[in-house]
Amino acid sequence: MTKSQAMKKPCNLTDTHTHLCDPVFERDREAVIVRAKAAGVSRIISVSENMADANRNLELSGIYPEILPAAGLYPTNLDLRQAEEVVGFIYANRNRLAAIGEVGLDFWVGKEAADKEIQKKIFAGFIDLSLELSLPLNVHSRSAGRHVVAMLLEKNAKKVQLHAFDGKAGAAMPAVEAGYYFSIPPSLVRSPQKQKLVKQLPLSCLLLETDSPVLGPTPNERNEPKNILSVVEKIAELKNIHPERVLEAVSENTRKLYGELMQSW
Repeated sequence: MTKSQAMKKPCNLTDTHTHLCDPVFERDREAVIVRAKAAGVSRIISVSENMADANRNLELSGIYPEILPAAGLYPTNLDLRQAEEVVGFIYANRNRLAAIGEVGLDFWVGKEAADKEIQKKIFAGFIDLSLELSLPLNVHSRSAGRHVVAMLLEKNAKKVQLHAFDGKAGAAMPAVEAGYYFSIPPSLVRSPQKQKLVKQLPLSCLLLETDSPVLGPTPNERNEPKNILSVVEKIAELKNIHPERVLEAVSENTRKLYGELMQSW
């Protein structure tokens, strides 16, 4: 990027998918948030993989106003009883949650047919819950992109964020046409698959995420929300546009998906 293309210091960006409840942030979580704010990230959606995460996210949101809590069950957790518990938690705290997530399918780990069916059953329940409560879905779809999109379309899901999508553009386009969003992590700078995808996705469906503490710009280094700017710069480079256009687009997209909820924070 040339000096003439350098973007102004952004403000009020949203990192739409992190795991700030992860124990790796216990010793310096406040410093991580300070660095994020210095980079222009004012809101951080922290997703849950289980009940412990969900409770911790609510606790953290009471300490740090920048953290917006989400509750979900990671797809490889095949515990139907825990899935019901998470659903109950979301019902009870629906006015305090930014999203249902992360939820979805993972066929990279869950390869057995029986496991896939359980994943689909649990995910279907979360899609129904999203429609009932009008809460966005923050969706995991590793090695299962086409299946996830098919389920979302079949159930006529409305508010959808597909996080770190690892499929091809052909699998993504039906979701684009349905008005769903794709959040892009900093691993974009080193991932040919994600670069190819971003080149073909319209700006109107892109969001920013870090998936902290993973999917950072540098392998095997802890990721954190401040790294979101590397995503903006890479998207601008791939699409041959000014970074300011990317900032404007992702900010508008975030408002469209999460705006109504964020007004209450």
